[in-house]
Amino acid sequence: MANVVIYTDGSALGNPGPGGYGVVMLAPPDHRKEISAGFSLTTNNRMELMAVCVGLEALKVAPCNVTVYSDSQYVVNAVEKGWVFNWETRRFKGKKNSDLWTRFLSVYRRHRVKFVWVKGHSDIPENERCDRLAVAAASLPQLPPDAGYSPGGEELL
Repeated sequence: MANVVIYTDGSALGNPGPGGYGVVMLAPPDHRKEISAGFSLTTNNRMELMAVCVGLEALKVAPCNVTVYSDSQYVVNAVEKGWVFNWETRRFKGKKNSDLWTRFLSVYRRHRVKFVWVKGHSDIPENERCDRLAVAAASLPQLPPDAGYSPGGEELL
């Protein structure tokens, strides 16, 4: 089974505001892939979670052993402490970002995924790279909408 390391980060300039995510994927011996995109109006939590979804979806073989490094306690705790599985049982009633959590669970279950929380802006090179990718993506002109985000707080999907 392939071993893959994925670093992720999300950013929202204004929260809510223009947002973006960055992903750095590493697989031995020397495979590296970077992914980023931005949206015109979204939240930091949505971009943190979307980064993980996009990273896992980019894997070309399944299953893989995946270690995801994220500075998002929202994402890491939801998975590692099992909260998201309880939310799923309750059909995400009253929970934000259910569209992304559903998307995440679909791809998560194809792999063996472990999450590691890292402190943001603490000189971890790949985490810093993800941050730069996310901020750059959020700063692009004429960004598309984040279809799952609603400024009123209610989710569209």
